[in-house]
Amino acid sequence: MAVLSPPTFSPLLLNTKTDFGSPPFPLLTLSSSSPTSSPLFVSYAKSGNGLASEDKKILLEKYGYDIDADEYFSQSSSKSKRRKEQPRRRGGKQVQDPPEDPKPPRVTHKLLQVLGGTARRVKLLSPKGMDVRPMMEVVKGAAFDILQAAGGCPAALRPGRWLDLYSGTGSVGIEALSRGCSQVHFVEMDPWVVSDVLRPNLEETGFLDASVIHTVRVEKFFERAEQFVGNSGPFDYISVTPPYTQVDYGVLMRQISESSLIGENTFIVVEYPLKTDMLDSCGSLVKITDRRFGRTLLAIYGPTWSQKKRR
Repeated sequence: MAVLSPPTFSPLLLNTKTDFGSPPFPLLTLSSSSPTSSPLFVSYAKSGNGLASEDKKILLEKYGYDIDADEYFSQSSSKSKRRKEQPRRRGGKQVQDPPEDPKPPRVTHKLLQVLGGTARRVKLLSPKGMDVRPMMEVVKGAAFDILQAAGGCPAALRPGRWLDLYSGTGSVGIEALSRGCSQVHFVEMDPWVVSDVLRPNLEETGFLDASVIHTVRVEKFFERAEQFVGNSGPFDYISVTPPYTQVDYGVLMRQISESSLIGENTFIVVEYPLKTDMLDSCGSLVKITDRRFGRTLLAIYGPTWSQKKRR
């Protein structure tokens, strides 16, 4: 009888479900030491959790095999890909999801400009399309004329700090800086708008150093106002120019009125659509004007003393 030599293991015959937690079993046993005996092959394949791909790769490299990992481990990824591509069934019939159209790249153009102050007539970037809707220039010009008259100085804006909510292009906040505001906080949640529109506009007008940009939703900004703004007190001006269909004006104005960011001398500029009910007051502030520009309406709230100065 031939005596078998110690078994030799080959990693090329490793079964992916081999349980290596149990005592090792010979996967391939070579011939015995007797030259006359025929080779005896013994193979075992035990079920188990299997090895991770990285463990298999390390084991193969340990035995000196130079393999292409992407090619060697492509079987599992191709199986999952085939599962994803399998059509869904609805009522016994196969339903294939339509292919998604690639989104076109977002581009900008220069249709806006600063209307007054030190940066007057400087062109501003704005996105093409309707995903960002800047305040119309006729509305913006009227808003600043009213604010300047209500502040007691028709030729310039009363100095102070401005909070530009839903800032988008930054057109309103930049107009405020151009007309005399010392600092503007811009709140805009779209990172692309911030990097490709708002920041370039601030650089073009030279107001980047007087600006603070918060890339966050307006609701989150109010919830964590102290974290974003600190204890610097209320703002002198707040502009509210949201996308009409995406906000509840009642909830938004209540959140503003209850915030510590407004004070007894704050002015609030609100742009809103038709068929929207705006209250006659916002906290301690009263509505000093409510004007219509086509389908756009403009409400401005301020301290009671500002009503007398407007007259």
